[in-house]
Parts: sequence; C-alpha cells; structure tokens
Amino acid sequence: MPDSKNIKILGIDPGTSVTGYGLIEIKDKKPVILRTGIIRPGKFEDHYQKLKYLHERALYLIEQSKPDVMALEAPFYGKNVQSMLKLGRAQGVIMAAGLYCSLPIYEYAPLLVKKSITGMGRASKEQVAYFLKQLFNLNEIPKELDATDAIAVAICHFIQQNKPTQTKEYKNWEDFVHKNPGKVKK
Repeated sequence: MPDSKNIKILGIDPGTSVTGYGLIEIKDKKPVILRTGIIRPGKFEDHYQKLKYLHERALYLIEQSKPDVMALEAPFYGKNVQSMLKLGRAQGVIMAAGLYCSLPIYEYAPLLVKKSITGMGRASKEQVAYFLKQLFNLNEIPKELDATDAIAVAICHFIQQNKPTQTKEYKNWEDFVHKNPGKVKK
C-alpha cells in the first residue's frame, strides 16, 4: 500500500441472511473506522432475489464510500454443503460488484482475520468485537457482530499488506549455497 495517500479499505463479511460491512481509512499509517453496518437481504424468501439485493447494495455501498480496495472474508469449510454453496454465491455477487467498480479484491480466511485482531485464530465474534472496541476506543459495539467482523477483515488486510516480506530467490543450488553457507555441510 502506498504511503503517499490515505487508503480506504472496504471490509465485507458476506452472508445471505446478514452481510456485514466496514469501511476504514488508513491515516498516518493507522486504521481509522469510518463506517460500519449491515445489509440484510433476509426480507426476500427467494434466494436469487437475496443475491440480487446483495449485489445492488454492494454497488451502492462502493459508489457511496469510494474505497480503494475490497477485502472479503473467505467462506469457511463447514459440514452443510447447501449453506456453503449459498454463502459462496453471496460472496460471488459482492465480488462481482467490486470487480464492476474496478476494485482490487482480497480474500482472507476467518482464522487469519481473527488472529490478526485477537491473536487467536479460534476467537468468537464477541471476542473480535471486544478487541476492536478496546483498540479503537469505541463507545459501544455494533449490535450486529457481522459489522465488527467486516471491520476486522479490513484491518486484517491492512496488517497483511504491511507485513515485511522475505524474499529468498535462488537461481540454482550454487546460488543457494553461496547465500546460505551456514546451512550447508561439506
């Protein structure tokens, strides 16, 4: 992420009943929460109407908030295949909205998102919300924890993009030996 300008990250926690979103802006290399909320397509009984509604709301949200990047929580692997399929479709229509608006899209596993915020990959939604409340001195936690999960996804993206990377590129074995003399026994 470039340091020269403020970056807006739209985090999304997709779902067919409740989709959480959170918009953060990176100011002076620190995340600031700008907006959180939920999209509730549950008022439609028809699954395809829910997907249409999610897509339209995601487009509207992108147009209103003008993020530079979208970060989504990747579907977790569960035992109920039908639920996984529906969740994947919800994520897909939200991704399509981001792609339509030419946003770079990143996905993060739920375990990585939770670990980025709490230090524990198996943290509960309540624990994630509590840590965010403490970190950002929030007066209250949003009632819908999908919104705090979405903020966590956006912050996870910020953290992952700012991790120093180790590059170990070797042309061949001779190059490896030359660059790692202590790892090779003669």
